[in-house]
Amino acid sequence: MRNYNLFRLTEVEGLCCAVPESSAVPAFIGSGRWTFGGKLEDGCRTPLDFDGRAADTAVRFNGFYLFQTVDRRFIA
Repeated sequence: MRNYNLFRLTEVEGLCCAVPESSAVPAFIGSGRWTFGGKLEDGCRTPLDFDGRAADTAVRFNGFYLFQTVDRRFIA
């Protein structure tokens, strides 16, 4: 798994955006509606709902991976 920066949408509980550390952060993240939620690194805590294969595919086409989690560790 690659390393990601995780961002959380403040208005929707559990909606996350994972952006590879090596990629530019999408412009919509800077709208003030998203907060930094930490780093996802190989071997470290990862949301239970995070799908690595789906993330790889989404990053290839979009540059980021949007997903919703119910993992309480990642919900503010």
